[in-house]
Amino acid sequence: MANKTQSTEGAMVEYVTAMIGGQLFGLPISRVQDVFMPERVTRVPLSSREIAGVLNLRGRIVTVVDMRARLGLPRPEDGKVPMAVGVDLRGESYGLLIDQIGEVLRLPEDGKEENPVNLDPRMAKLAGGVHRLDGQLMVVLDVDRVLELETKVQMAA
Repeated sequence: MANKTQSTEGAMVEYVTAMIGGQLFGLPISRVQDVFMPERVTRVPLSSREIAGVLNLRGRIVTVVDMRARLGLPRPEDGKVPMAVGVDLRGESYGLLIDQIGEVLRLPEDGKEENPVNLDPRMAKLAGGVHRLDGQLMVVLDVDRVLELETKVQMAA
């Protein structure tokens, strides 16, 4: 599903990069609708702690997912305002709260590896592989897995 282009060195995939808790993540650019500063997020009563709330973005109701909570990470203590990456799943709009947005990276498709066995299990359950970059590991987020949110009703059933 990622945006692929042919080049002399083979198929390339583009990712929007994001920092969450000091870790570099990549989202397939084909899944990213927009990047925005979330304002006036309204908390949803009885929602899981992974749901930061909802907001109105250009006339659409967007469910805001706290990626730090989704990954089991503590809240940031630096006081910086988080950013959000807009994604869609089955016609519903979501905003993934991240610490910082990065750049768009074009990487060879065959450079993507399976999740390493020593990858933190909290990340591994949401990852669709990794890319080894100069000095760091970029975890590729599987947007479908990220948005597999269990409601309290589903958990009680």
